[in-house]
Amino acid sequence: MTKKGAVAAKTAAVKRRTFRREFKLQVIREVEAGKTQAQVAREYQISDNTISKWRRELRKYKERAFAGRGHAYTDEARVNELERMVGRLTMENDFLKKLLQKLEAES
Repeated sequence: MTKKGAVAAKTAAVKRRTFRREFKLQVIREVEAGKTQAQVAREYQISDNTISKWRRELRKYKERAFAGRGHAYTDEARVNELERMVGRLTMENDFLKKLLQKLEAES
């Protein structure tokens, strides 16, 4: 393997960095407090585009932004969450109906 190939092999094994929700919010707060986005990007050694993306996600999803594992909260995730809730409430409702029928039969 040539030297050039060895460098390429080493860089391919490098993992992507992941950032916690608190870190992303801190970076956004610093930009909104008056620091330039470029200055904050240099300070934290992250891309200017990354900060733009985080700000866009925060505006779009507000409190639900940056939910777990660095993935943005998506509408699809919201739909899945609501479907689970509907299923759980349906089961509770069926249970309570059966319980009510049983109590009415005993009366």
